[in-house]
Amino acid sequence: MEATEDMSRVKVRIKFSWKNVNYNGSMFGGSMSAATDPIFMIQYNELLGGEYVVWDKTAKIQFKRPAKQDVWADFIVDVAELDEIKQLVAENGSYTFFKSVNLTGKDKRMIFATVEKEIYIASREHYKQRKAEKEAQKVADLN
Repeated sequence: MEATEDMSRVKVRIKFSWKNVNYNGSMFGGSMSAATDPIFMIQYNELLGGEYVVWDKTAKIQFKRPAKQDVWADFIVDVAELDEIKQLVAENGSYTFFKSVNLTGKDKRMIFATVEKEIYIASREHYKQRKAEKEAQKVADLN
């Protein structure tokens, strides 16, 4: 794995080996999915800082062709995207969106799969308030 110091770009390599080969001789889809699982969430946490709460909500992987070689994923978050997220969270308290990454060969010409993540970002204050409201509703439901 390689990452820029600010975490705006993270490159992940999944080595093709006997440990992650399925019955058909290609890389297990679960290996590809697991290698991508925490990256966007970690990036947004690092890039936005402690004023925000970041959670993955859903993940979907669409397989395009069997991978019989090392697989690469290049996770990029740019400044304009962060500015938009901050603005939408400031206006609404939270923002949920989809972000995807292709799993490719080293030269990026061949795409083996696309992983799409649904990401939830909220201001820490909004998140705490919503959590308190849900707890209060649970207590009210018990009475």
